Amino acid sequence: MAMSLGSRRGGRKRGSRRTPMSEINVTPFVDVMLVLLIIFMVTAPMLTAGVPVDLPESRANALDSEPQGVTISVDEAGNVFIDDTPVEVGGFAQALEALPRSGEGPDITLRADRGLDYGRVMAVMGELNRAGLNRISLVTQSSSVEP
Repeated sequence: MAMSLGSRRGGRKRGSRRTPMSEINVTPFVDVMLVLLIIFMVTAPMLTAGVPVDLPESRANALDSEPQGVTISVDEAGNVFIDDTPVEVGGFAQALEALPRSGEGPDITLRADRGLDYGRVMAVMGELNRAGLNRISLVTQSSSVEP
């Protein structure tokens, strides 16, 4: 007995409509998501601090990255910023009192320019201590050079 394969392709008759495809091609979606992930990985470190500060170098180990409460920056001219907001001269204590508190207070990240006088940095830390904010992290750049 011979079978005839004729003009049928895949068991469909000529002129019949195709059935809708039930599979979704996710490759373009994954490609777009990977590109967005790379963009966010590159831009996220640039968004953390808006005040340009020339940080000192240190060989200390990096802390675990956890959400910081408040970032205080002191630029090369000695101007103080809370997050990205400039603080008026003599108004630092009042600005610290206005910070939201919970438990031991917010975690403070202190960024100070390397060219600053040691006394200026200690004055900022003294005001933080006086305001009851004792959880302070000092930010530096990593370095391989020993002092």
